[in-house]
Amino acid sequence: MALPKEQKQELIKGFQRHEADTGSPEVQIAILTERINRLTEHLKKHKKDIHSRRGLIALIHARRKHLEYLKEKNYGKYVEVVQRLGIKVR
Repeated sequence: MALPKEQKQELIKGFQRHEADTGSPEVQIAILTERINRLTEHLKKHKKDIHSRRGLIALIHARRKHLEYLKEKNYGKYVEVVQRLGIKVR
């Protein structure tokens, strides 16, 4: 499930490091989190949609990898991103 262009631009503006930043871990984590939230809502309605469930697991895995990278490189930014997005971490 793709995000609408306007919503994606808002996420990028909210988490970017500088004006042209679209690929930093913070931005990618924010985009993945929004996609995960939307897909979770979809799966609440469509419980038997196994293909989307598999995609959700892949998105969660990708976000986890980005979070691990950010935690290793910049712990302060990691804590900030987790708090702003309301992500539950182990």
